[in-house]
Amino acid sequence: MDKSFLIPLSRRSFMKLMGAAAAGTLLGSSMETGQAVASSTTAMNFTEAELPVIFNADVCVVGGGSAGTAAAISAARKGAKVVLVERGISLGGLATQGCVFPCMPTFVDGSDTPYITDLNKRMESQGVSPSLGIDTDTYYGGGRGQYVPEYLALVYDEMCAEAGVDILYNAALVGTVVQDEKIVACVIQTPEGLAKISAKVFIDGTGDALLARFAGVPAEKGAESTGRNQPMSLRFEMGGIDVKKVFNFFQKELHDDYTHGKFVTIVEEALKEKRAPFFEFAKWKKNEKFFKDGVARGEVTEDDIVYIQAFSIPGKPAVMSMNCPEIPPLSFSATDAVSSSKAVSFGRRMMRHLSAFFIKNIPGFEKAYISREASMLGVRESWRIRGKYYMDVEDYTKARHFPDAVCRTAYPVDIHDVKLNLFEKLKKGQYYEIPYRALVTNERSNLLVVGRCASGSFAAQASFRIQPTCMSMGEAAGIAAAWGLKNNVAVNAVEWDKIPANERSYVSEG
Repeated sequence: MDKSFLIPLSRRSFMKLMGAAAAGTLLGSSMETGQAVASSTTAMNFTEAELPVIFNADVCVVGGGSAGTAAAISAARKGAKVVLVERGISLGGLATQGCVFPCMPTFVDGSDTPYITDLNKRMESQGVSPSLGIDTDTYYGGGRGQYVPEYLALVYDEMCAEAGVDILYNAALVGTVVQDEKIVACVIQTPEGLAKISAKVFIDGTGDALLARFAGVPAEKGAESTGRNQPMSLRFEMGGIDVKKVFNFFQKELHDDYTHGKFVTIVEEALKEKRAPFFEFAKWKKNEKFFKDGVARGEVTEDDIVYIQAFSIPGKPAVMSMNCPEIPPLSFSATDAVSSSKAVSFGRRMMRHLSAFFIKNIPGFEKAYISREASMLGVRESWRIRGKYYMDVEDYTKARHFPDAVCRTAYPVDIHDVKLNLFEKLKKGQYYEIPYRALVTNERSNLLVVGRCASGSFAAQASFRIQPTCMSMGEAAGIAAAWGLKNNVAVNAVEWDKIPANERSYVSEG
């Protein structure tokens, strides 16, 4: 190893670091009854560690998922020098590494911010349009679509290159350096060893609020009533499928109550034109017996069939992506390192059960095979920060709007744990907004937090966690970071509604 990447520590300094780390495990803040479990994070004190600085940037974004990538590109487009840290080797997070291809609809017109519009046009130029042409009477607004991962990863690389974003792949966050209420550097593990990245503004796009937690920002996890996280998934693809036969089986033999009306017409027209149609099957009430019979025969377990959903993929005419299996939340936790690791092996076994069941029982799957496994767990919810504004479920149910809103959505409170109460979907035309204040904290003046780990309750997060909303949050954070630097305003003091309207990605209609 290059000596420049070794940490020169005396025994005394090492003991100081370990003492600080031990103290971090004991300093969890207490939360009043009724709130989700407060979370403390073990952190090393890297203040005096002599580590090489491999980037000195205006903005450092940690996490290259939907939100983080949008933040990095948007900040760079506004003139900031940006470095984007990603622990994998592709941008997109769950959309690329987790095989979460479909973007759920926001259920409201006008929600696509400029970044999303640009991304969709670029995907169309690759010949894999995200638009699915689904009946807008059912999906009113929000552009539900799919991003094919192999194309999306390439488009993200190209967008970063055009904007001048430096991407650092294979780099895992291990700590921060904080001085005078600011993060002055983050510490990363690279193939060469430990190193620092210095920046003026930091954006947490980790999904787990890891950067924020390392920097001492209060965070919480799990449901208020149970302390449990939402269940995880481990998605996969199957190839060698005759999609037409699968469609006919679910539509004509099982009378699937999802494949109806104009949706059926869309699929049938695509099949006649020999195009790969968008088709989805799932376990619904009318076909539930089909899956339960598989349990009775011992081909699958009750856990295996709790949640079954599959989508055809644009550009892959004989392939379907499986939005399953869903890993039992009573057995595994997204916020427990050992538990989440065991969930991978458990999910892989579930995957084999389901694939064998599909091959044996669904016409069109006779020659099918597993063609791809996700390279990361599908985590719906883990840690969430406590920011300047804390979104609650009433923001959704009362369709609240904010002067400093960065985006809009009406996506329902989508809690997969069936033992928790659900909330009614907003009416057509109604929506709520995400305020900029939910992306910033009181504790760190130069930190923005975007994506599923933004500030909000368990139920609120179950709505704002979808990819389009996360992208728009990231886009706004990048714009605000660059604007704050140009105007010498700390990002947690930026008033989004005071930025000129033509420089914002979203302007609230009030």
